[in-house]
Amino acid sequence: MDRKGHIHKIRNKMKQRNIMYGVVLTALILILAIKVYAVPVGPSVSELGNSSLGDAPNATVNMTGNTTTAGGYIYTINLQTRQQNARWKGYVGNVTGTLVLSDSSGYFLYDWPMTTALSGEVYATRSSTLVSWASIACANTTHIYNESIDLNFTGYGNDNLTATFNAQDNEQFDVGTVSIGAATCWTTNMNVNSTDPTDDAFEEVMLYDGGSDPQAGDIVFAAIVEDSASGYKNTTTGYDFQMILPEIAYPTWTGATAYYFYVELA
Repeated sequence: MDRKGHIHKIRNKMKQRNIMYGVVLTALILILAIKVYAVPVGPSVSELGNSSLGDAPNATVNMTGNTTTAGGYIYTINLQTRQQNARWKGYVGNVTGTLVLSDSSGYFLYDWPMTTALSGEVYATRSSTLVSWASIACANTTHIYNESIDLNFTGYGNDNLTATFNAQDNEQFDVGTVSIGAATCWTTNMNVNSTDPTDDAFEEVMLYDGGSDPQAGDIVFAAIVEDSASGYKNTTTGYDFQMILPEIAYPTWTGATAYYFYVELA
């Protein structure tokens, strides 16, 4: 082979190598872009207020019909009460947002307003570390039992985690690139106008981000976003989400458990 042919062969190899590098670099950029876009993100929070049921006054029992309650009689009475449950707390509200192409400094090249019906999920977890979204799945009974131990819920039956999230009847939804199948997660539903909800109203499910290891991950609560729907009380605008979260159940506990929120718009 003459010198000219040899140089031409070398240039062809370099060209092929550059093309290969370009393909690999493009693939890496696409993978990184998909990874950044797919996971839920932490929202900015505007606290609008809070409310709690106050202590009810005592009930005087001094009459049965027209007869004064006095000695020498046996009176049969029924007592009914609603007692505030300090082992749970609730969050309700609305979600706004845009889809953006942004860099790590928060400068965005383009943004798309949410003009169609709002959908997605609101997530909350006790873990301050970033959720492992790639390994997210339904929480199983072992994960829920471990969470109950951490929160001292094992001594309560009527309002513990398993009594509250007591059916596997969730709708299908996606968490980033992970699909959560229908009727696979332990689920509950929030009240609408203080009455028992329908099966799909303001759905909340229990997830787990540690894969198959019952000790390696954290419980993540997921509330399915509605679109300005009628919530636990009537409002002019409605609510996009309603969810309840467990509080530490020690009788002497007077603090507040921090929860870390994420939002995913679909």
